[in-house]
Amino acid sequence: MSTLNRPKSPHTPTAIKKGEKEDSFWDKFSTLGRKRGTREVKKVQEEGKYAIDSPGSPSQYDIPPEDYALREHEQRAVIDPQSINDPEVVKLQRILVDWINDELAEQRIIVQHLEEDMYDGQVLHKLWEKLTGKKLDVPEVTQSEQGQHEKLNIVLRAVNHTLGFHQKIPKWSVASVHSKNIVAILHLLVALVRHFRAPVRLPENVFVTVVIAEKNAGVLNAQKFQEQITSEYDDLGMRCEKDAFDTLIDCAPDKLAVVKKSLITFVNKHLAKLNFEISDLNTDFRDGVYLCLLMGLLGGFFVPLHEFHLTPQDVDQMVSNVAFAFDLMQDVGLPKPKARPEDIVNMDLKSTLRVLYSLFTMFRDYA
Repeated sequence: MSTLNRPKSPHTPTAIKKGEKEDSFWDKFSTLGRKRGTREVKKVQEEGKYAIDSPGSPSQYDIPPEDYALREHEQRAVIDPQSINDPEVVKLQRILVDWINDELAEQRIIVQHLEEDMYDGQVLHKLWEKLTGKKLDVPEVTQSEQGQHEKLNIVLRAVNHTLGFHQKIPKWSVASVHSKNIVAILHLLVALVRHFRAPVRLPENVFVTVVIAEKNAGVLNAQKFQEQITSEYDDLGMRCEKDAFDTLIDCAPDKLAVVKKSLITFVNKHLAKLNFEISDLNTDFRDGVYLCLLMGLLGGFFVPLHEFHLTPQDVDQMVSNVAFAFDLMQDVGLPKPKARPEDIVNMDLKSTLRVLYSLFTMFRDYA
């Protein structure tokens, strides 16, 4: 990347601090992050989709021996070089690089390699500010490794908040991004493309192969995993799936009125227990408050008032409320909503109908 002068990243990253929450695949198996113990090794083995044929065979994939300088019973994840050179993976990286450069062209920032240009948070900082139109109070240039970690931590917190990761764990972390983990970086950038509906066409169903190596009795053993980076999207980066609501809104307004009335009746039946009532599906659900309360009523649990904004003051708080309600939906067994929290806040009728209909389908017989 040009225009931003930054020190070369250190070869050996700092160890992940003890006690950090690490539930995602890439937090758990960061390329340079190490975990010890036979229990972890066995867990990795159980999760493997298929094993490499013979001990020590990772060297067959032209991975430098120093990448496997493991102590006894340690394990590490690396990217299969053949996978990272796959034409679809290369195409995805090129599209993301071009997108970033287009977004930051006015600032004369040029990204060339995602691993080298995204790891310290400087480009990510500028990209987030450009996409959101907001300013983030962090140092422009950081020369030390500690400074890079601190800046990246602040930037990723802002990014995660924007993307709606209020309860769930993203597939990237400070440790994985700073260690130039290309899979974590790809996950992060694809999420940004989808969230901001970037005018780019992402290649569909892109996978990368990850090799998990562990040392046992002085011998290296390895397993391979397929990690999915992209799914199927439309031209604006979002999932491309037509359903009955597209037909209702586009072709059958009379039937749409019946559906809306049924959903309002269903919602009010439960909100009445708290002496609330809605009349307009779009405006009454846009701040997420009724959605949070409704989830508690349907799920049979109390939703702590400190977990959401009872009187949201701005759009960010509304988005936070809806994202929290989406998490509650998944907690009671519903699939992740196809809509974005921002779609509900922006009063997108199709998105609101889809979310409420999923609740109606699951809880229609709930008294």
